[in-house]
Amino acid sequence: MLTAFARAFKTPDLRKKLLFTLGIIVIYRIGTHIPIPGVDYRAVQVCIDQASTNQGIFGLVNMFSGGALLQITIFALGIMPYITASIILQLLTVVIPRLEALKKEGQAGTAKITQYTRYLTVALAILQGTGLVATARSGSLFPQCAVAGQIVPDRSIFTTITMVITMTAGTAVVMWLGELITDRGIGNGMSILMFISIAATFPASLWAIKQQGDLAGGWIEFGTVMLVGFVMVGLVVFVEQAQRRIPVQYAKRMIGRRSYGGTSTYIPLKVNQAGVIPVIFASSLLYIPALIVQFSGSKSGWATWVQQNLAEPNAPVHVTLYFLLIVFFAFFYVAISFNPEEVADNMKKYGGFIPGIRAGRPTAEYLSYVLNRITWPGSLYLGLIALVPTMALAGFGANQNFVFGGTSILIIVGVGLETVKQIESQLQQRNYEGFLR
Repeated sequence: MLTAFARAFKTPDLRKKLLFTLGIIVIYRIGTHIPIPGVDYRAVQVCIDQASTNQGIFGLVNMFSGGALLQITIFALGIMPYITASIILQLLTVVIPRLEALKKEGQAGTAKITQYTRYLTVALAILQGTGLVATARSGSLFPQCAVAGQIVPDRSIFTTITMVITMTAGTAVVMWLGELITDRGIGNGMSILMFISIAATFPASLWAIKQQGDLAGGWIEFGTVMLVGFVMVGLVVFVEQAQRRIPVQYAKRMIGRRSYGGTSTYIPLKVNQAGVIPVIFASSLLYIPALIVQFSGSKSGWATWVQQNLAEPNAPVHVTLYFLLIVFFAFFYVAISFNPEEVADNMKKYGGFIPGIRAGRPTAEYLSYVLNRITWPGSLYLGLIALVPTMALAGFGANQNFVFGGTSILIIVGVGLETVKQIESQLQQRNYEGFLR
């Protein structure tokens, strides 16, 4: 990986793209530290210092924003509204025929879906920004802080609207910065911003574990967590690269005087076909009951049960439901994102077939069978990776949003591998030597 980056910096045009990407990253990180108008920054810092290592139901969103959510900055919402909008549009594509038709239209249809995603991102940013302002005004953002009610001193309508507009504009700027990286940088802009947001919390998480440790000044806990982290990264890289290659043979066809086909290829089915989406779905769904209890302020029996069993990441009920939801959403997302019948029809249309399998419906049934077989280990792998902070790192003061477990490590490794592949592919295009010189 380091060799690829070193070779990229020696190539003039790739060096410009890398430096441009680094400049955008610097701008993004600066924006995560600029507070929005109407917020008492000193009160926010006091509450952050008093907050525990587990940031509760806002921990996941705070991780995706690089710590900007709890600081209530202009980029407080981060890339999360865009991620949510993209997932919603991807799910609606299967349900709404109009969106499915746009998806099949090629580049023009993709551009239209991207435009819809931007509009939905702004709408979600307004909704989430309003919720964040209301939570900060009520003091629920830091429930254990004495000055939590003083975070927003001015509670007028004008100040509230200004805060919501500022955070919505910040989300639009983040979306624009991601598209700039995709167009003029090294590509994959939104994923890179997500990677930077999560990686920004990495040093603070490690240092907190060292400070809370008791053995040899915390260095033994620190070293143990680092060792577990390297093992986790190796495991994630191994599984993310694993795939089942289904061979496909294309028959020869005569069109005019030319012969086409007769080639062999394969369909790569990844073991983790769903990526990190099931973990995000499961986390978000488990946060909903805790959010309802927090906003309602109820002290009834059901509210107490939710606080003790669903809001606590170490509770057996929370761990069990979290694991089962991840497995369920892994199968659900694979079912809606990969259509075996469509793949079989496309293969039949262009004269392709799987050796030993008849074209058409038998091919679709075979693809479904193989996909279900490899989704089981993929879903169990996702569930175990997501529960690593709870099972192995809780004793060292880590929380469910620690960088070496769950959503964070999957995103860091996945985006890192994809970025390196893009840089290597661009290097191959520039250093390719043909047969004729």
